[in-house]
Amino acid sequence: MIYKFKSKAGADVLMLGPQGERVLRLLGREPARQGLLAQAELGPAMAALEAAVADDEAEFARLQAEAEAAGQEAPRREGVSLRQRVWPLLELMRHSQRAAVDIVWGV
Repeated sequence: MIYKFKSKAGADVLMLGPQGERVLRLLGREPARQGLLAQAELGPAMAALEAAVADDEAEFARLQAEAEAAGQEAPRREGVSLRQRVWPLLELMRHSQRAAVDIVWGV
């Protein structure tokens, strides 16, 4: 399944199924074929994604510090980081919030 987040305030944001489902769970939503992020929900939704990114980066930094302390090679990120994954959606949320419009997916 492909998630296509749409808003009148910006370009569509596409995510493959597993990544889209993870993002929806971070937003406190159950993955669904269709949904709505009302303009009133955008502030808390952005805060939730930003907090998840901060947690992800803190965990990765902890793993790197542990490896360095043990004299091992620092781990590298595999694939796309959460920050990179959610950045386009966060930008769409910011534009939508300024324009006072909703974001929908699957419609």
